[in-house]
Amino acid sequence: MNCSTLLSLILMLVQLWPCCPSTQNCSTQNTDQSFTAIRRVKRGWVWEPLFATEEQTSMVPVYVGQLKSDLDKQDDNLKYILSGEGAGSIFVMDENSGKIYVTQKLDRENKPFYTLRAQAINKSTQLPVEPESEFIIKVRDVNDHEPQFLDGPYVATVPEMSPEGTSVTQVTATDGDDPSYGNSARLLYSLIQGQPYFSVEPKTGVIRMASQMDRETKDQYLVIIQAKDMVGQAGAFSATATVTINLSDINDNPPKFQQRLYYMSVSEEAPVGTTVGKVFAEDSDIGENAAMNYSIEGDSSDVFDIITNNETQEGIILLKKKVDYESKQRYSIEAKVVNRYIDDHFLKEGPFEDRTIVKINVEDADEPPVFTLENYVMEIAEEAVSGSLVGIVTARDPDADDSPVRYSIVHGMHLKRLFSINEHNGTIITTKPLDREIASWHNITVTATETRNPEKISEANVYIQVLNVNDHAPEFPKYYETFVCENAVSGQLIQSISAVDQDDSEEGHHFHFSLAQEATNNSRFTVKDNQDNTAGIFTAKSGFSRQEQFSFYLPILILDNGTPPLTSTNTLTVTVCDCDTEVNIFYCRYGAFMYAIGLSTEALVAVLACILILLVFFLVIVAIRQQRKNSSFSEKMEEFRENIVRYDDEGGGEEDTEAFDISALRTRTVLRTHKPQKKVTTEIHSLYRQSLQVGPDSAVFRRYISEKLAEANTDPSAPPYDSLQTYAFEGTGSLAGSLSSLGSNVSDVDQSYDYLTDWGPDFKQLAGMYTSHRSVGD
Repeated sequence: MNCSTLLSLILMLVQLWPCCPSTQNCSTQNTDQSFTAIRRVKRGWVWEPLFATEEQTSMVPVYVGQLKSDLDKQDDNLKYILSGEGAGSIFVMDENSGKIYVTQKLDRENKPFYTLRAQAINKSTQLPVEPESEFIIKVRDVNDHEPQFLDGPYVATVPEMSPEGTSVTQVTATDGDDPSYGNSARLLYSLIQGQPYFSVEPKTGVIRMASQMDRETKDQYLVIIQAKDMVGQAGAFSATATVTINLSDINDNPPKFQQRLYYMSVSEEAPVGTTVGKVFAEDSDIGENAAMNYSIEGDSSDVFDIITNNETQEGIILLKKKVDYESKQRYSIEAKVVNRYIDDHFLKEGPFEDRTIVKINVEDADEPPVFTLENYVMEIAEEAVSGSLVGIVTARDPDADDSPVRYSIVHGMHLKRLFSINEHNGTIITTKPLDREIASWHNITVTATETRNPEKISEANVYIQVLNVNDHAPEFPKYYETFVCENAVSGQLIQSISAVDQDDSEEGHHFHFSLAQEATNNSRFTVKDNQDNTAGIFTAKSGFSRQEQFSFYLPILILDNGTPPLTSTNTLTVTVCDCDTEVNIFYCRYGAFMYAIGLSTEALVAVLACILILLVFFLVIVAIRQQRKNSSFSEKMEEFRENIVRYDDEGGGEEDTEAFDISALRTRTVLRTHKPQKKVTTEIHSLYRQSLQVGPDSAVFRRYISEKLAEANTDPSAPPYDSLQTYAFEGTGSLAGSLSSLGSNVSDVDQSYDYLTDWGPDFKQLAGMYTSHRSVGD
């Protein structure tokens, strides 16, 4: 090799596959997309591109390439050494020739390349003749992987009637082989199942519509897609994927009635809102595309109505207005149905609606009577005499047999006392005079009943207005409390008055005020009409005296504007007050009260002072009694607190046990000396007899007291201080003796109750009880 050729090879190696010495950090990533048999030279090294094919057998080493130093003279003086990834195990080198062999099966998908280092040394000196150099062995790919659809199976949806070429979905397969080398990873898609409705693009896997399809004919298709590597060449691997394609619905079908003519019937008694019948239109679409609205065309829409049941998509015909068999016996209506949501793309194919005829027969029924009016309004003047005509109501049987009708008034017994109705002709009259001021309107309910079928009843409301008659005279609206000062001057206003009238007036009330004729000449007051339904009371003279006249009574004449006009005389009481010119209501009321009871101010003050003195005296007495009561209670408390035991005996301390016997202070149970028990009841029975003749100085009582005293002195459980025991003597008793039951153990034979009859009338019942008891016992 000449120098020019060697230099050109070196330049090519720098451009195509840069490599650096082992002392530098070089990337091992290969940027080449294809490899050619270019001879490579590095310093003194010369080698060809090194490739090892995967899946090579490990039975026999396979030659990969050769490394050779340009100092190698073929004299077997150099030795080549290989190190790095897989050196000695996967890759071996002939140390004499520099040839590299692979000894194991390689898998590019696990490791695509190996980085190794080579060194040439002199066998004699064992010194390197070339610096260590790094090189790469790439694993060349073979087609050993099948394509895979990682996202399958696929499900896609496309609207029905979509045009040809519409994209449905895309399927994608992957291949584990090297896509940069050969055709091992180059895939080709094809359609195995799904013709002639669908097609697939060979390189992209996009599935498209091949023709228009109707969902109503078939709504689901199963498509099978195949992916082959090696661009479909012989020996290629393949895989399949299933794609389920659903056709979504569009509104491409109009609704259609199942029948061209429907027959229905409804009773004339049916109330408004009654369901007459149902119609149904079919629509091949689904969901909202099958939603529809029903309507009624023509003049029958005011009698019947139709609504849509959104769940069943049925049209429900309802009664909108009551029908009458006697007026019209059959109806013919036209029902229309139209899709609720219409696709504008299909309007050219025709209107999405349909029509049908519905014939409805009205069935006759026994109807209740019908009033000529639902509500009657009548008028009558108040104070009309009993039996006056109010008005007439009329009802008739609408059926063909025209049954007679009977009238009556219901809803309130008091209304029957005011009004009555002729059950044959419906004439309403009054049963007593009416008073508008009590009730200006009366509401009654009149019923009409068929005489042949009493169950058929109808009602009508009758409103009766009581017209006003001027029968109430005007009067004062309240009691006027009027005062005039003793020093009042002539022409002074002392009171403003007004009037009310219970009657109504169409033009409004207008009242006229004046003094009655009998009081005009001598009156000390005048009345001025203000022409606004009020009037003022003025003084006609100056100066008034309570001593001369305490009160004045003014007869006020009030005239209304009714027809005929009515007048009334109302008395206004004017009281003279002890004041200057201006009236003080509270002061004048007080003065009037005192004048009425006949007391002056000084007398009233004296009475109040006496009452106050008596009250103070009473409080003082109560306080003194309360103080005495508290003092007496304190003395009793002092007596209770004086029970103090004191001993002045000074003993020898705690060890002196002979100075005083303290056991007497301890409370304990002491067994007294047994004494023969006396017959107490017998003794007492005899004693109470003797008590009628003996007193407290009797020997019997002295003996009893002596025994009790001795018993108390000898009792070891008694307290160690003096105590007082009191035994009261109740006296000699009454002539009747004792009523005690202590002697009841004596038999009835030994006792006589005859003495009870001598006690007088207060003991008559008791004497009768014991006398009768003894008689029964006998």
